[in-house]
Amino acid sequence: MNKKTQLIHGGKTTDPYTGAVTTPIYQTSTYEQDAIGDLRQGYEYSRSGNPTRTALEGLIADLEHGQHGFAFGSGMAAISAVIMLLDEGDHLLINSDVYGGTYRALTKVFTRYGIKVDFIDTTQIDSVESYIKPETKMLYIETPSNPLLRVTDIKKTAEIAKKHNLISVVDNTFMTPYFQNPLTFDIDIVLHSATKYIGGHSDVVAGLVATNNADLAERIGFIQNSTGGVLGPQDSYLLIRGIKTLGLRMDQVQRNTLAIVEMLQSHEAVQAVFHPSIESHLNHDIHQSQASGHTGVVAFEVADIETAKKVIKESKLFTLAESLGAVESLVSVPALMTHASIPKDVREKEGIADGLIRLSVGIEDTEDLVADLKQALEK
Repeated sequence: MNKKTQLIHGGKTTDPYTGAVTTPIYQTSTYEQDAIGDLRQGYEYSRSGNPTRTALEGLIADLEHGQHGFAFGSGMAAISAVIMLLDEGDHLLINSDVYGGTYRALTKVFTRYGIKVDFIDTTQIDSVESYIKPETKMLYIETPSNPLLRVTDIKKTAEIAKKHNLISVVDNTFMTPYFQNPLTFDIDIVLHSATKYIGGHSDVVAGLVATNNADLAERIGFIQNSTGGVLGPQDSYLLIRGIKTLGLRMDQVQRNTLAIVEMLQSHEAVQAVFHPSIESHLNHDIHQSQASGHTGVVAFEVADIETAKKVIKESKLFTLAESLGAVESLVSVPALMTHASIPKDVREKEGIADGLIRLSVGIEDTEDLVADLKQALEK
């Protein structure tokens, strides 16, 4: 099936018990057993499995060209479950400009349990092998990264991981399964903050994981059930509903984004623009080869933090808020919001300037968004 069709017909398209076209919300904590250990349809307790969540997990597996899917209570719960595949003393390599929440979890939580981490420049893929140690067990990338949209070669990441027997992980939140499918490049695990584009309406917090590796799937399933960070049936339903319009939304987001990027590049108040659609963007050609479209996340730099605050204040259509990927356009200052947990010296080293503004472009009218941002910059 083509992508837009798969968004509608992937996974379990109807309820196997009633024939309902829309997946029902199975709001239950436990299930009647016909006899001790004789389970109907394999369900006994909703932490271990719930039909609504099962439908969603099958859907994300299909969309990512995987065999196994898992739904968690947040993007960070999904990321944490994947990191829990590591043991005390294991070493993890991850891109240096990673999302602030991931940085915080790794440096403030997982290091306490003996998991070691190095933050490296994965855009220079040929240098990645020099950081691998005997205890290295995982290679984790965001592509494009948050917030500077840096691109890492997915295929070569997978090749390096296979060569050194590492678990390869791609955070695919910015691209969604509609525009990019890391498992098709032989990546082991793909994950999403489904709070973002997959949900798409700012009304659910969730995380998703997909894999083709049966051994990893068994281990992730054990972690999911044991630690209990599962997604509830109401939120599972909302994600299934959101996915049905993902293609339509991403197409409009892309149209809006390309128009905004063009305007920003020519505006005198803007010092730099970061987006993979720009030909001069680092690894632009690699992005074109591994993705079929463009994210709606755009970063651009103005003179300083006070200028950034003024631009945000003057905008009428970009809402100042955390998160991204919803139908409405959002704006944030990473240094004060999404990446505030990263020390200032580390942010500056990575190019996350105080005057950096991050946009999450929504599905509003293209001309309205461009005009609004332009007038805000001019004021």
